[in-house]
Parts: sequence; C-alpha cells; structure tokens
Amino acid sequence: MSDERTIKAYTDRVADYLRIPLPAEQLEARQAFVDAVREGGYVLDLGSGPGSDSAFLMRQGLKVRALDATPAFVEHARSNGVDAHLGTFDDVTEVAEYDGVYASFCLLHAPRADFLRHLNAIHTALKPGGQLFLGMKLGTGEHRDDLDRYYTYYSEAQIKDALTSAGFIIDRSVQGMGKGLAGSYDGFILVFAHA
Repeated sequence: MSDERTIKAYTDRVADYLRIPLPAEQLEARQAFVDAVREGGYVLDLGSGPGSDSAFLMRQGLKVRALDATPAFVEHARSNGVDAHLGTFDDVTEVAEYDGVYASFCLLHAPRADFLRHLNAIHTALKPGGQLFLGMKLGTGEHRDDLDRYYTYYSEAQIKDALTSAGFIIDRSVQGMGKGLAGSYDGFILVFAHA
C-alpha cells in the first residue's frame, strides 16, 4: 500500500490506533496463528502498523519481520524492539522464506487490480505448508473512509476465490463485527490458509 492519503491518516493517528481494542475474534485468531506456525518459526507481519501484533507474536516465541508503509508506525515498532522495515506490499519478494505471513487488515488498502498479485507474492514467500492469516473487511466496491483512507471491499466468496487462485488451501474462516479507527462498525472475515 503506497496511497499517500492513507499513510497520512495513519501518521496523524498513531496514538489513537494503539488504543483500539481488538475484538475477541481477532485476539483468538492471533493466538491461533501462533499455534499453527511451527515453534520458533519465522513470520512476516505484513502491514504491521505500530507493531502491536508483531510484539505479541515475538512474546509467543516466533521470529518476526514487520513491514509497513507508514514511517511513523515503523519508528514506533522499532522503538519497542520489533524488527520493523519501511516498505509496501510490492516489497514481498522472498521465495520460501517464511513459516507464516500475518496479514491483518492490510491488503484491504490495496487496489482490487493488485490483490491477486499480492496474494501470489505471499504464497511464493511462504515455505511449503506455511501458514497465512488474512483479515479483511467485508463489503463491496472501493472508497475512502471518513479519515481519507482508501479501502477495497470483498465478499467472502471473492476472498476465498482469490486465495484459491493464488494456490492457498483454506483451512477455516470466521466472521465478526468490529469498531475501527474511523469509529464505524464494520463486518470482517478472518481466514486461515496454508501454502
């Protein structure tokens, strides 16, 4: 994601972002991802934000590389001991490098035309059998929210079709509703899959 308006919205609200409580479904999903990755596994936290999830994954014994396009998020993550790097989805170029990729509500900022390409890159970056956690908002179309962040929305079927097209095997999914940074309540889906 390299949309400057979206990056600015996050840059201006780092402290607010850190105060957003995670819904129970997301807390459970984060632990389920840890449980699915081999002990001590190497994972990529894609679109890692300020590194809260990265820090949790590290506390659970995983080796984490965090990647985000917002410099303020990367700086915050680094200041808390996270191996955080500034970059976009296009910087996922590794081959069979990771035991897992944690993509929590980040790919929804990518243009629809790039979604499958990014999923293909993630699949390539995973070792055979590597785990993917994907969190996405549900809906239709593309638009900016009240904070000027760019979003692309998908149905459950569209997300699962894209994952299958990229070579993933879907293990399970769960849906929920949560309040985000803009204050709106949105439906979401959490998908677990493997390469």
